[in-house]
Amino acid sequence: MKNLIIVLISILLFSFGCKTNKPVADSQAVPEQSSETKVINKWADQTTWILGYFERNRLATPPHSEWYLNGYDDYVFKSDIVNKLTDISKEGLSITLVMGSWCPDSRREVPRFMKIIDVWQFPVDKITFIGVDNSKQSPIGGFDKLEIERVPTFILYRNNIEAGRIIENPLTSLEQDMVNILTKE
Repeated sequence: MKNLIIVLISILLFSFGCKTNKPVADSQAVPEQSSETKVINKWADQTTWILGYFERNRLATPPHSEWYLNGYDDYVFKSDIVNKLTDISKEGLSITLVMGSWCPDSRREVPRFMKIIDVWQFPVDKITFIGVDNSKQSPIGGFDKLEIERVPTFILYRNNIEAGRIIENPLTSLEQDMVNILTKE
């Protein structure tokens, strides 16, 4: 019975992923760690977080380049689906990408998303990059209007009107979800 309770508690703890609402201030008290542990937990270190507006090239600089470049290079997208994206007019489209560099889901999905963007040849200047802390807050004015609850969140706009969102994990794949959002009437 005790083992069952431990297993259930473990499942609950791990199932919340990047949904935490824990305030940044609460995570300040970190016990002393060995240098080996610090390397493993470096994404939890607040000094490495990307906060506020940022440029794409920030993802390709240390310490983020480690996860970003590997994730970008390793992602194999569905060519037939990405080809459908190329048939969609980019006129009037823009994207807001909200991520947490501390978040495993963001570190997995953002490089994949950017690879699709590159193959699609979507203009990077039409993408707004925003980094958040682990309470899903960002130091930019009006951020609360985006109503971000989980990261990453990819918001696709057509003529400045939200067409749809991909939140945390795609329903099918990033490329298919993008096609679905941009082709719905």
